[in-house]
Amino acid sequence: MPGMGGATVGERAHDGTGALRRTLSFRDLVVYGLLFIAPMAPVGIFGTLQATSRGAITAVYVVATVAMAFTAYSYAQMVRVVPKAGSVYAYARVGLGEGAGFVAGWMAMLDYLLIPAVAYLFSGIALHALVPQVHQWVWTAVAVVVTTLLNLWGVRTAAVVGFAVLALEIAVLVVFVVTAVWALAAHGAQRGWAVPLTGEGGFSLDAVLAAVSVAVLSYLGFDAIASFAEEASGGSRRVARAVVTCLVVAGVLFAVQTYLAALLAPMSAAELAAKPGEQGAAFYMTVDSAVGGWLHDLVAVSKAIGAAFAALAGQAAAGRLLFAMARDRRLPGAMAKVDVGSGVPRRALLGAALVTLVAAVWAAARDDGLDRLSSIVNVGALSAFALLHASVIGWFRFRRQGAPPSVLRHVVVPLLGLAVVVAVVVEASPTAQIVGGVWLLVGLVVLAVQHARAGAGPSDA
Repeated sequence: MPGMGGATVGERAHDGTGALRRTLSFRDLVVYGLLFIAPMAPVGIFGTLQATSRGAITAVYVVATVAMAFTAYSYAQMVRVVPKAGSVYAYARVGLGEGAGFVAGWMAMLDYLLIPAVAYLFSGIALHALVPQVHQWVWTAVAVVVTTLLNLWGVRTAAVVGFAVLALEIAVLVVFVVTAVWALAAHGAQRGWAVPLTGEGGFSLDAVLAAVSVAVLSYLGFDAIASFAEEASGGSRRVARAVVTCLVVAGVLFAVQTYLAALLAPMSAAELAAKPGEQGAAFYMTVDSAVGGWLHDLVAVSKAIGAAFAALAGQAAAGRLLFAMARDRRLPGAMAKVDVGSGVPRRALLGAALVTLVAAVWAAARDDGLDRLSSIVNVGALSAFALLHASVIGWFRFRRQGAPPSVLRHVVVPLLGLAVVVAVVVEASPTAQIVGGVWLLVGLVVLAVQHARAGAGPSDA
């Protein structure tokens, strides 16, 4: 867009940076978002949420979907204003200024580099469980290499393969739903039909909200759709619609599977709370007891493949973020190059893949690697979400010229979204808060150095 920080994307194409190709359909965008989220994301944290919410796990996901809807709405607002790669980085530049844009991109970078690493590690752990003769760090590295090659092949190819994987995940989810309904019809529920919504022994708002702070992590990744704004056919409205659609579909899938699992779970929420060591395998125990071991293995295979392709979508989004920041000279310019043959930012993708590979393999080789890595993945995304909401207010309330803003859409809604994000950050682990603070401090130092160099340039000339 002219007048927003230099040349437009088309103008940049003439200075050697290249341009991304508009090849992604609405379906492709939704596929990328759902791949990153993963349709069965609640499986790993089912027991934790059951215990924390005192059995009201489906209510947790309903509230979490509504809470994240504020963020989805803010993305939909800003992608129409700035239909560019880079997502929240580009939005904050326009809505709040260059410095805030860099900080937003810097914090989102932490999220986009580490969330794929966690997903790769999940894949390595699942494959190691199926083939224990091969160490999990080897499986983790293999998953990184395979999905990176797909991303380098081209965004369209990755989307087609990703659609097949997503179809497999949804098919497994359908199998679970059908067998769960059969089990309920044949043997009945372990608890009352309303308990997944009301909780065991009565509804506790505090318990549900505490669980929501964990459940929102299941949704991180739907925002990656916005990173493909320059590669989407049909304009920014299609991207905005895909962001909202992805969130709604994920919310429905999460609510259905947790409702059925909660009805069939052999352990109560109180028992899970008393035995935290059982929480991680609670969903699998439910499947084993209600249906049988064959479904346990099917879900495990699906999670192994799905986690790798969730990382594929995250890695692709990370590459677009690095590309956008490099194109604006906020990162080394070499990452702003677009490969002529594949049409993807090859160097940016390889840079993201390298960082992710190191983090994932390091964690896979440690006994406590998953705990250490998973404890810090949320703070970058949540910080970026906060700046996203502020960008909506900044652009529509203070920077845009023309018609006055809607107080509801451009002030109240983003303020509510900002409040949700702040509440979740407050509930984050101390480790996550420390890592996020250190990462932010490093980013501010980098920003100060860039400003100093920019200020010294004319006088040196």
